Amino acid sequence: MPPEPNPEWIRSDLYHNSFLIARDDALEHARKNSDSQGLPEIAVSAAQGKLLNLNARSIGAKRILEVGTLGGYSTIWLARALPEDGELVTFELSEKHAKVAQENIDYAGLTSKVKIVLGPAAESLKKLSSEPKWDLVFIDADKPSNLTYLLEAERLVRKGGVIIVDNVVRQGRVADPDVNDDNNIIGVRKLLEHLKTDKNVDATTIATVGEKGYDGFLYAVRL
Repeated sequence: MPPEPNPEWIRSDLYHNSFLIARDDALEHARKNSDSQGLPEIAVSAAQGKLLNLNARSIGAKRILEVGTLGGYSTIWLARALPEDGELVTFELSEKHAKVAQENIDYAGLTSKVKIVLGPAAESLKKLSSEPKWDLVFIDADKPSNLTYLLEAERLVRKGGVIIVDNVVRQGRVADPDVNDDNNIIGVRKLLEHLKTDKNVDATTIATVGEKGYDGFLYAVRL
């Protein structure tokens, strides 16, 4: 298990959130409903969700793909960035998670904008047509499949579109040469090794500390 987040990091997140993120009934409901039904507490933090929302708004996203729905917390943040005629398709392997996510999305009033696709995301992504293009892809699912998801995202996203991959720092263990027995870390390393020579995207990693601990996003722009 990863170490508990540093109390100072949590305090800092909560302090900044108190100024920048208003209390939100639908998001709080999504958290509580997911927790009460036993979903793992691995969704993005409030600050990270707000960052996803702002990013989608900043690029004028109308079509968003999400790989890994869980309880729909990040889904709600992203879907709220869409215009009235926007759409978000999110992929989830677990039937239970998808059911809880649908409840949370319905409660948030986003039913008309969000479609949950149940099943292995790699297979579902490959079934999508490359036209029309998507504006943003958020990847937050099983880490060993990160590279598979990225390659499909590159096929589907428009030029100038954004691909974000979560959990790519993992308490700094991705960069620790002594850690070689964790498939999640190996999956991130394969992604990074590929990106070193990938001419389709330009990418960077942003490390984060806060209530979710020490981790980070990979942020890529489709060229």
